[in-house]
Amino acid sequence: MHLGLITASHATTTYGKQKQLQMLSRIAAWFPPPRPPYKSASKSKRHRSISSSSSFADKEKQKRKPLFASSIIQEILLGLKCVSKGWHRLISDLSFIRVQLERSQTISGFFFQERFHWCDEDIESLSYLPVGMEQAVVQNNILDFLPENVVIKSSSNGLLCCRSCLPAQDPVIYVCNPSIKEWVKLNWAKPDKNDSFALAFNPLSHLVDICKDFKVVSIHQTETETNSYLSIKIYSSETGAWKTLEEAYECCYNLFKNHGIFASGYLNWLTDGHHILAFNIEKEQVQLIELPSTIVSFKDIPEMCIGESGGHLHYIRISGAGLQVWFLENYAEPEWVPKCFVPLDGLERENPQFLFKVSLKVARRMTIDEISWMDPLAFQDDLLFMRVSSKIYQYDLQTMKMKELCTLEVLGRNSLVGPTVLPYSMSLVPLGHH
Repeated sequence: MHLGLITASHATTTYGKQKQLQMLSRIAAWFPPPRPPYKSASKSKRHRSISSSSSFADKEKQKRKPLFASSIIQEILLGLKCVSKGWHRLISDLSFIRVQLERSQTISGFFFQERFHWCDEDIESLSYLPVGMEQAVVQNNILDFLPENVVIKSSSNGLLCCRSCLPAQDPVIYVCNPSIKEWVKLNWAKPDKNDSFALAFNPLSHLVDICKDFKVVSIHQTETETNSYLSIKIYSSETGAWKTLEEAYECCYNLFKNHGIFASGYLNWLTDGHHILAFNIEKEQVQLIELPSTIVSFKDIPEMCIGESGGHLHYIRISGAGLQVWFLENYAEPEWVPKCFVPLDGLERENPQFLFKVSLKVARRMTIDEISWMDPLAFQDDLLFMRVSSKIYQYDLQTMKMKELCTLEVLGRNSLVGPTVLPYSMSLVPLGHH
């Protein structure tokens, strides 16, 4: 690959800091650009429907087409860091890392891990599916740099939160950066498989420098004969210690899909009671936010997930009405703004190679115990990662097109029901331990 034939030693000795950053900016230009932020709809037109033209969608897709996929760029950069100390210093430079973050705030792929639902043991294997490539190749060794097999719990702006697979002799929590294979280990005082861990990390929170501080929030749910309570612990990398909140929060709902989504300074969990559980990171306060009502009333059983895009929390729902997407405009006075509504027949019309009589198949599900035909698994940057029957697809809200990624057979025999699925964005932010 042509890099202008500039050697690392030449860059570090002959050129000044400004020239170095110019060269790093050229490398940063390889990264996929961030998707254009979503603009709030006017009150007269609160959601976008299937009526958008396919020609416009195709043009938008071409505009966003990256020079290289994030996974390829990652290999190039990691390889350059090993060429010489000069290249290592350049690519580890915080100025370059900030440029990379600002240019590539877009999803790189999805982590996928099966779960046992009626067993105390964890499934050790996990998969990673990159996006932005012509053909998705499932990778199974992304987290092999960690000292043990782990269960993935949460992701945030390039960092991943995991825990030891149970049973384990001395289980711990890991926060790692898979892109540069660095990790830190946190104590886990009272291990419980049902504890929910969520990661909050915002490297661009400072105006100039890179912020390396992160927080991990642990939620333990205790049920009594009459009610349910949440106990919350917070780990801060700044202090290197856990803090237990004195107040136990009453909550009659169970956490659903069991991982927190970081958006707008809040960690958010979907519950089974038509509410979002939101935790304000700075104020350390809990808030319950009611989910929006459906556009069309259907008697079937919907499937849903939450995710982040453009800095906003999003709520995705698939039912007999179709695919519906809202975003939360603010937390002080919660308001869900409709963003997208695609009827099932419109979804099928735009993707006939993947869908056939989808309305009929979705309507066949009569009880919550039956396996759904379509299941939204994760969402980030207007990309929906979902299961349709026995295959995994990504759906682009901006182009309204689906892309087949793989079959469930590739992901494991327990991948059909309730897997853990986390979106991931590449980052070069160092953790300092490896």
